[in-house]
Amino acid sequence: MVFDCLKNAEQYFPLGEKIEKALRYLSNTDFTNVEPGTYEIDGENIFAIVQEYNTKPSSSAKWEAHKKYIDIQYMISGKEKMGFTDSRKVIVLQEYHENKDLILYKGEGNFLIAEEGHFAIFYPTDIHMPQLALNIPKEVKKVVVKVRTDFVAESKHSVETDVNLEQENSSPTVEE
Repeated sequence: MVFDCLKNAEQYFPLGEKIEKALRYLSNTDFTNVEPGTYEIDGENIFAIVQEYNTKPSSSAKWEAHKKYIDIQYMISGKEKMGFTDSRKVIVLQEYHENKDLILYKGEGNFLIAEEGHFAIFYPTDIHMPQLALNIPKEVKKVVVKVRTDFVAESKHSVETDVNLEQENSSPTVEE
């Protein structure tokens, strides 16, 4: 998980080409008059969902995670509490739904306050709880940029392959 102000987005460009493209989109777009909806950035690889909603009490929220997409959640206006936790502190409430790219959990975690100009990057291993009211529900405007995670799996696979090749090509040496 990453949490920072959008003015520092450039620091996170090394996280990958798709992350950089998503953060540049957020930095270069004035969302003031952008209507709620889905906006294509790079086909199914990167797209933005602009949302306007009232935050909700923690008691009515659920922990969530995704497998196919990384979430970059950026607060355009208002503020909300966001939860984050790991798998040791939750149990599965609803199994993975392929079409929604969503797993729901119940459990415990930590919280931070995201204000206008803040963003959070939630990777598939980052179980999170967005859209929470600080005290009473208030209206917010937020954009969630979805970044496909294929490149994460591919880079992990290539590292494993390189390690396997090194093991195959190295012959054990015996010292006498």
